Amino acid sequence: MAAREYVAGRKLAPVSLGRVLVLGLGKSGKAVADYCLERLGGRVSSLAVAAGAPSAAAEAWAEEARARGAVVLFEHEAIEGTYDLCIASPGISEFSDFYRSAAEAAGEVISEVEFAWRESAADARWVAITGTNGKTTTTALTCHLLRAAGFDAVSVGNIGDTCIQAVAADAAAVYVAEVSSYQLASTRDFAPDVAVVLNITPDHLAWHRSHENYAAAKWKVLAQADASTTAVLNACDDAVRERLRALRAQGAPFAIVPIGTAAGVGGDMRAVCGADAAAFRGPGGKLVVARAGEVSELVYVDNLQIKGEHNQVNALAAASAALALGATASAVAEGLLSFAPLEHRIEPAGTVAGVACYNDSKATNVDATLVALTAFLPARPIVLLGGRDKGTELAPLVAACEQHARAVVCFGEARERFVAAFADSSVPVMEADNMEGALDAALAAAVPGDVVVLSPACASFDEFSCFEERGDVFKALVAARAGKVGA
Repeated sequence: MAAREYVAGRKLAPVSLGRVLVLGLGKSGKAVADYCLERLGGRVSSLAVAAGAPSAAAEAWAEEARARGAVVLFEHEAIEGTYDLCIASPGISEFSDFYRSAAEAAGEVISEVEFAWRESAADARWVAITGTNGKTTTTALTCHLLRAAGFDAVSVGNIGDTCIQAVAADAAAVYVAEVSSYQLASTRDFAPDVAVVLNITPDHLAWHRSHENYAAAKWKVLAQADASTTAVLNACDDAVRERLRALRAQGAPFAIVPIGTAAGVGGDMRAVCGADAAAFRGPGGKLVVARAGEVSELVYVDNLQIKGEHNQVNALAAASAALALGATASAVAEGLLSFAPLEHRIEPAGTVAGVACYNDSKATNVDATLVALTAFLPARPIVLLGGRDKGTELAPLVAACEQHARAVVCFGEARERFVAAFADSSVPVMEADNMEGALDAALAAAVPGDVVVLSPACASFDEFSCFEERGDVFKALVAARAGKVGA
C-alpha cells in the first residue's frame, strides 16, 4: 500500500480525503459537510450525508448540496456503500446500530473535533477542556486570559463556532476547545497542547451505556499526550485524582499541574505528595500556580467576579492552561479580575425587595446544583428545583440542601419526586406548578439579604425549549418583579 500523503503545513490532513460520509446534520455535521463541499472534486472525491430527520432548513440545505454534487439522504437507518472517512455528529452514539453500520462501511470514523485538529495549521496550538461540569466557564475564561496576554485565541467546540468552522477560517493561532465525551469518544490522533480535565461524575449514560464508557471517553483527551503536553487535572475531584495517581505511577511522560488535593482547592499537592507542580488557593485566599520552577501568585478569590469554590477551580484551571502556553502571570491576573460570569451559570439576575436573585439554569443535573449550593457562603440560598426529571439519585442533593439551603421550591414535572425526596429532611419545602410560581413562592418566603437561585437539577423541556430560554424567562420575571417593587 502506498504511503499516505499529507498537506504541507497542516497537522495531519491527507492530500486526499477520498470518499467522505457525514453522519448527522446538526451544527457540527453541517459545518463538516460545508467544509467538504468546498473541497468536492478536489481533496474530496465524493460526499454523502446521512442527514437524519428532515426539516425545512435541512431540506433547503440538502437541495443546494445536491446541486453541488453531494448525496444527501434523510431517515437513513443503515449505511450502504464504502467510504474512506466518516465524520460522525456528537448526537450519534458510538454504541448505536447506525454508528456501527457506518464503522463497517468506512475506513475510519472520527469526530468533528478530530477532523478539525487534523486540518488545522501545523503550528496551531490547542487547549482542550473537558469535564462533567464547568467546561463552558473554563473555556471562556481560558480564551479571555490568553487574549488578555496578547494571544490570538478563539473559543470553539461547544462554545462559539464549531472547531472546523474556525479552522476553515484560519481564525486563530490558539484554539480553546470545549470538548464533550461525545466528541472525544471518536478521536484518534487528537493531541492538544494543554488538556484540562475538571471532573468526572455520572452523566450521559444513555449515550455511553455505562459510566465506565463515559469516563474512558473523557480520558481520551490524553491518549496522544507526550513530553510537549501539559495536563491540568482537578485533584479535588475523586475520579480525576484517582487517574492522577495512576498516571504518576505509570511515569506519564507529560507535565501535570494538579489543582488542589483531596482536602479541596486550598490543598497544595507539592506539600501533600512532593509533586513538582500545583495550583491552589493559598493563604489569605490568593490563587497560586506553581509550575516549571516558577510560582505565580495571581489574585485574591474575593476579587473575582465569578463566585463559589467551583469557580476557584475553574479559574486555576484556566490560569494554568494560559501559563503553560506562555502567558505572563501579570496578564493572567488582570484577565482573572476582568472576567464576568457567563449567562445561565450562577449569573446575577437582579434584586427584588433586597433579595438577590441568581440564574443558574445551566444546572441541568444534580452535580451542577451541588456546586451552586456552596457558591453563596455564608448565605443559605432558597433554591428553585425542578423541570423535566432526569431520574438521577437525589439523596446527595437532599443532604447538601440540609447543609447549605434555607429552603427549596420544587416545581414542574419533577415536583412530586423531588418533594418526596425531601419528605424526611429538615429543609423547608415549598411547591409550585411552574417556574414562575416557584420564583413567587421563593420571594414570598425571603427577607431582605436573602439569596434566591434557580438551579433546577433538571432539564428544561417540560416548559422550555432549552436551558437558555428557561434562564432568559427567569431573568425577565425577576426584572418585572423588581420593577413593581421600585414603582
